[in-house]
Amino acid sequence: MKPASTPKEKLFRTAARLFYQHGYRAIGVDTIASEAGIGKMTLYRHFPSKDDLITAFLQASDADFWEYFEQSTRDAPTSREKLLAFFKALQAYVISPDCYGCPFINLASEYPDAKYPGHLVALEHKESVRARFFLLAQESGARQPEALANALLLLMDGAYMAARMYAGSPGNPAAGVAEAARLLIDAQC
Repeated sequence: MKPASTPKEKLFRTAARLFYQHGYRAIGVDTIASEAGIGKMTLYRHFPSKDDLITAFLQASDADFWEYFEQSTRDAPTSREKLLAFFKALQAYVISPDCYGCPFINLASEYPDAKYPGHLVALEHKESVRARFFLLAQESGARQPEALANALLLLMDGAYMAARMYAGSPGNPAAGVAEAARLLIDAQC
């Protein structure tokens, strides 16, 4: 990642790292400004509220997820193999020390109000993932593509939660997420 070139970019990257590692409620704007080495008034000039900063982080996380999805499935020639490739890549990520769970699930657990702007972004992301899983399941010839898409979404989210809970320990059950996905896909296709 190239160094941040503007104060806004530096604030955003600092907030993104802190939110992802420590949670949204645990990190205040004073901490973000201090860690970024930028004044609080500059932060508010770029992001009028912490909620705006959280929403920007979630929107960037959504774009990052889809870039990651496309990269991890690019070389898979069939829809079934795309699903398997994604879960293989997911497994490598969720057992790495770089994974602190899913920023969308983390947000929903801290801000359960369905009308909270960040919650809406998180829900939209999950619905998009489920829709992609559904399309790939359908193209793979799944007998029940909706059921498979739902199961894969739950499996993915469970792997993210295990990553957060087990924090890189050797007993992380997410270490088997690729095989679990294969079993689900094989049972449906």
